[in-house]
This record gives sequence, structure tokens and C-alpha cells, in this order.
Amino acid sequence: MILMFLDLGAVYVLVKREVLKYWRSKSRIASSLATPLFFFFIMGGGLSKSVALPGGAGNYLAFVAPGVMAMTVMFASAFGGVSVIVDKQFGFLKEILVAPVSRTSIVAGKVIGGATTAVLQGLLLMAVIAITGTPLSITPISLLFTTLILFLVSAIFLSGGLIIATRMDDVHGFQLIMNFFIMPAFLLSGTFFSVDNLPSWLKPFTLADPLTYGVDGLRAVLVGHSSFPLFTDLAVLSVACLISVMAAAYAFNKMQ
Repeated sequence: MILMFLDLGAVYVLVKREVLKYWRSKSRIASSLATPLFFFFIMGGGLSKSVALPGGAGNYLAFVAPGVMAMTVMFASAFGGVSVIVDKQFGFLKEILVAPVSRTSIVAGKVIGGATTAVLQGLLLMAVIAITGTPLSITPISLLFTTLILFLVSAIFLSGGLIIATRMDDVHGFQLIMNFFIMPAFLLSGTFFSVDNLPSWLKPFTLADPLTYGVDGLRAVLVGHSSFPLFTDLAVLSVACLISVMAAAYAFNKMQ
């Protein structure tokens, strides 16, 4: 039904633009791996002897790897709203908005394009981690679910970034506001610890964090351990994705 309200040609052009921008920026590809690998080897290696893992979680670096992948996708997606502000400053966004294309199609193109590049970053990071010898269960089925989960996580945070970007014209202010939201989301997601071991007062905040279900779902398919059923993770991510994309479309429709 949603496809009936989209201009697929416009969506394709915007997706292609985002992917080409990413592919042509080799420095961006390299830098997108630097920070997550730092967290993986330094934080993961440093905490491996001090963090108690739940039964069946196995190797600590394998336990951390899905969280670092989700973190990479979240950061890449949340700051995707910067492109909207830059497009405002250079006049490109105004040209898109006055085109005979629905703003819902514009949001769909930006979300799908941004999520595609973020998923590529996540999968590339997974390949690098696997090369280091970290025991991850990489099969065609797990790759399918991994791609789906990363895409949903990306769409959620990218939509949030787009909503905020529609109300702002300053890149630096946007980055400060996004950090205010994504740092708690990252720290509460259970990247470096199991949500099963959290104190009772902290669990509601963790359960309200969509990234928690992304990390947990990736652990289910890549490590074989999770705190929630995979179906629950996918259901929560899907609902959160639908709500956030609809909110982004509404924000764009209200933008002058």
C-alpha cells in the first residue's frame, strides 16, 4: 500500500545519490571502521576479564561484536541528518522540495539510501572482525537476518536524525543534540554487558531503547545467545521503524 504513494523513480535517484556519495569517499569508508574497531579491541579486550557473561554467551569479543556493529550503524545513521542541513545550505533541498515529487518519497529515498550505506559499513565491520578470528556464526541465513536487523536499526535512527534536521540550520548544533540522544542509547543497549545483569531500576530505560533489540537480535543470529526471542527483537524494531519513518515523513511535510 505504501508503494502506491511513492514516486519510485525519485526514490531510486535519491538512494543512488547516497550510495555513490559513500562509495566515492574512500576516507569515509576507512574512518567508519576506525572508531568501532577501537571500541572492539580496546574496550572489548580490556573488559573481557572483568565482565561476567550469561550462560551460553561464550567468547567475550564475540559477545561484544554485535553491539559494536549496531553502534556503527546507529552513529552512521543518526548523523545522516547532516546531509539535510548541508542540502539546505547549498540550495539542493529547496530544489527537491519544489519538484513534483511527494515529500514522503523524499524521506523514503533518504532513509533507504542512508540505511543502505550504513548496512554496508556494518557488514564490512563484521567481515573485519571475523577475519581476526572472533567466533561468529556467519551463514547465509544469519547474513540475511543480520542485514535485516542492521537496516531496521539504521532506518530508526536515520529517521530521528531527519526529524531533528528539519528544524535546524546549524550542523554543529545538530551534532550536539544528536549526541545527547545517541550516547544514552548506545550506553543502555547492552553492547558491553548483558541486559540480564542490570539492576531493576535501569531495566525500563534499557527496554525503551530500540538499539537494545538490535544488539540482542544480532547476538541471537551471530553468537547464538540473546535475552529476548528473535521474533520479539524483530517485532519491536519493525514497529519502531514504521513509527519513526512516518514521523520523519510528517516532519518533512511540515517543513517550509
